[in-house]
Amino acid sequence: MDFKAQFKQQLLGQPSDFTQMALSLFRYQAQHNVVYKAYLQNLHIHPDQINTLEQIPFLPIEFFKQQKVATGNFEPEVTFQSSGTTQQNRSKHYVADLAWYNHVTKHIFEHFYGPLEQFVVLALLPSYLEQGGSSLVAMADYFMKQTGQSEEGFYLHNRKKLHQTIDAARAGGKKVLLIGVSYALLDWAEELKGNYSFSGVTIMETGGMKGRHSEMVREELHSFLKKGFGVDKIHSEYGMTELLSQGYSMGDGIFKPGQTMQILLRDLNDPFDIGAHHRSGGMNVIDLANVDSCAFIETKDIGKMHTDGTFEVLGRFDNSDIRGCNLLVV
Repeated sequence: MDFKAQFKQQLLGQPSDFTQMALSLFRYQAQHNVVYKAYLQNLHIHPDQINTLEQIPFLPIEFFKQQKVATGNFEPEVTFQSSGTTQQNRSKHYVADLAWYNHVTKHIFEHFYGPLEQFVVLALLPSYLEQGGSSLVAMADYFMKQTGQSEEGFYLHNRKKLHQTIDAARAGGKKVLLIGVSYALLDWAEELKGNYSFSGVTIMETGGMKGRHSEMVREELHSFLKKGFGVDKIHSEYGMTELLSQGYSMGDGIFKPGQTMQILLRDLNDPFDIGAHHRSGGMNVIDLANVDSCAFIETKDIGKMHTDGTFEVLGRFDNSDIRGCNLLVV
């Protein structure tokens, strides 16, 4: 069994030491990921001198826009793409094995929410469906198949039909999970004006205004959605095209990372100053599920860490493309 197959088997098998697994994967990717290897060489980093997670250099997420970030040679089964106005602006994540992504997402979701078989999963993700290549759509589609539901799952703009589907599922005594992009949920909440209660429905926003609404802090967004949908909590999913793992918030804005994920913070002005001494700062993500791409990603998000490993997302960097792929031409 090769390294990647053995690593994947171990990752979701018996509990293992996250740090040791991360360091092992780092050394493997430092050798077998062409882009990451060149990035480390550009920084004059010797992988055998890295002994802690804080010492690992994280690849700026912008590299996924212009480089093929892949560990080893493989023909991708699927290529996830971020939302964007042009093909050039969309990040690409080359996924060697879609079944691995499905396995990871199901494992993480059920750890926090219980078996998918208990749910009817519905998705209000118009822009993601229209553009194609969305990892979020792929996840939602897999979840729907795992539930065995007969109900229609995806909705573009027919919120009346979606409303009827929710009512019918609740009448049948089923748990309902509604996954929605923020702007679409806001549009619907404005339409409902608090005149109907979706009490008992798990409404999960995934972020994303995409110019459709002015940006809002999470507290303001959730307050508006709670009032509009008549619910006590709005859940959230933290994920992105470049990751295979997710984190979830159960309604308080505090995210719990999946078992394959860990967040480290960096100084806002010095991206190589990483460590637990930062209570807030730029968010670096270790995603051990990213065996086939890069597990160590410097994101554009600004976050706050708690001592128990949970985190909050406070916002995003302005002009975040400055540290782009011009740092390295491979």
